[in-house]
This record gives sequence, C-alpha cells and structure tokens, in this order.
Amino acid sequence: MAKPTMLELSRVTKEYRVGDQTVRALDEVDLCLHPGEFTSIIGPSGSGKSTLLHLLGALDRPDAGSIQFEGEEIGALNEEQQAEFRRHKVGFVFQFFNLLPTLSAWENVAVPKLLDGIGLRKAKPRALELLDRVGLTERAEHRPAELSGGQMQRVAVARALIMDPPLILADEPTGNLDSKTGTTILDLLAEICGSGNSVVMVTHDMNAAMAHCDRMVTLLDGRLSVSDETERTVNV
Repeated sequence: MAKPTMLELSRVTKEYRVGDQTVRALDEVDLCLHPGEFTSIIGPSGSGKSTLLHLLGALDRPDAGSIQFEGEEIGALNEEQQAEFRRHKVGFVFQFFNLLPTLSAWENVAVPKLLDGIGLRKAKPRALELLDRVGLTERAEHRPAELSGGQMQRVAVARALIMDPPLILADEPTGNLDSKTGTTILDLLAEICGSGNSVVMVTHDMNAAMAHCDRMVTLLDGRLSVSDETERTVNV
C-alpha cells in the first residue's frame, strides 16, 4: 500500500547569481516526503542542502518546478500566506539554537505562540509540557546562558513543537554538540517522528543519518538521489 504524501517536489530548480555567474543550487529536484518519516539530507558544503531546506520551509521560492504541501502549492503563496504556513505547518531547529538570551527556557518555547497573538500566560502550560517531554522540567526558569549546548538544543526542539506542526526542519541540529549529546538530540527527533511528525534534517554526519533516519537524501551539485528505508545506503 502506497504511503500518503505530505510534501512533494517536482522538477524544482533554484538559481543564484554569484558575480557574473549563475549557480544552479537545485537542478530539477524530485522528492516525496511522508508523514511520520525521518529524512536526512546529506552532501558536501555548497551542494544545495540549505537551499532545499529553505524551500521546504517556505523561506524561499523556487525559480521553476512545484512544491506541494498536503496538496497546496506553497511556492505560489504570497508573503503573508508563507508566514502563516511557517507558523502553523513547520517547526525549525537550527545549529546555533537561536534562543532569546533574556527569556527563560519556557518563554523561549512559547515565543511562536506570541507571534500568533497568544499571551505568555496562556502559552505557559503547553510550553512546560513540552519541556517535560524533552527532559528539561527542572530548567524551565533558566535562561540560555545557564544551559548547556545540549539543553539549549532541547529547548529549541520544544519550541519547534509548540504550534503542533506536522513538519520539523532541522539544520545541522548536532553541529555544535559533542557526539554523546548529539545522539541524545537525534534520539529525540526520532521519537518525535514516532509520534506522527515528519522530520527533515540537514547534516554532514552520514553515520548519524544512517543510525537514526528512515531515508537519506544525497545532494551533489544540486542533483538528488534517495535511498530507501531498508537499504540504508546512499547512491551518489
């Protein structure tokens, strides 16, 4: 039985001007993402990984091709619609955490609710629930400067979940962490997939991708190849 499709890319192309040259960051990429799936995007620097992640999260638009999320063409959304899509459909986890230094852990988790017009007091119970889920109940009142790198990344994961988005995009989420802490974060992301969310992760760490992800997507010079769930191999 075929899996349902959450996000489908068809012949997606993205180009940039660098000086007098045109660089094709993505070259007619085709990709289907399914609910509850942990997908990693691997490849060398400059291969198009971050560009692909930005397009998936409606942070940028393709120059050609189609990107459909649950049947809706997101490449055609206007700026206001894109912002609405990002708030409610996508949670972002970044390499450098992007936490606000003057806010406590639970307040950082609750920030997306503020952007949606919901006050901190109303958002606090859900924020505390998510901090408990990532194992940080006792750190809820601590500011980022009082947290370790792994704890800050767990706060960032909780923040990505506060709007209950079906899709989590993680850009090198273990890049600033030691291997043990990084494994803890990857285990957490895999657990999130087990709850029905989909996670797409950009990483340079092939071993981490092979150990934790259902599929690996390889980008090289803007072109893509996909392994299946059972082989756990990558064809470049």
